Amino acid sequence: MDTFYYKAVDNMESNGVDRQYIDGWMSGYLRNPKRGPQHTTEAYEAGYEDGMNRVSDHAREWQHAA
Repeated sequence: MDTFYYKAVDNMESNGVDRQYIDGWMSGYLRNPKRGPQHTTEAYEAGYEDGMNRVSDHAREWQHAA
């Protein structure tokens, strides 16, 4: 696994990004199949798309207020 993956996940977790976004991002990055529609959220979908594109551009939009 490349270091970008680990650094990105660590950064997202440290910054309080929504867990659903992170789960989606990891699934997309690893090219895992998407969850079924009954198990997805808007955050998961955004994370999955970013993960597929190998970016974390929208992670800040899913940060929890401190």
